[in-house]
Amino acid sequence: MVDATNKFFAAWSMQDPSAQAEVIEQCFAENGTYSDPRSGERLSGATAIANYVAMFSANAPGWGAEVTKSDSINNYTRAIVQFSGKGPDGQEMAQHGTYFVDTNADGQIIAIAGFVGETPAD
Repeated sequence: MVDATNKFFAAWSMQDPSAQAEVIEQCFAENGTYSDPRSGERLSGATAIANYVAMFSANAPGWGAEVTKSDSINNYTRAIVQFSGKGPDGQEMAQHGTYFVDTNADGQIIAIAGFVGETPAD
């Protein structure tokens, strides 16, 4: 469901780890998973996922994430996500990723798999 996907990525912009974790817990089904090229492995459970997002926020202060495009079919969502903020040189920059999200009948996220860029790598 797009709502849980939007809420999850909006949490990446939050600076309060407790509030961030609360939103992430609402978005994910029990034992939901998250994986992207930087996660190192498939993360399981809202606590592990919230810790990963909090690490992003701590390492990239002022950066956030936003779903810029999405479409859904049969509880699957494909989303283009923009991560943006100031780079080391002080200039605004953005990176994009493509995420595939599986949700349950209640609209909670079962699994997210993310890839760098908007199109498959060559």
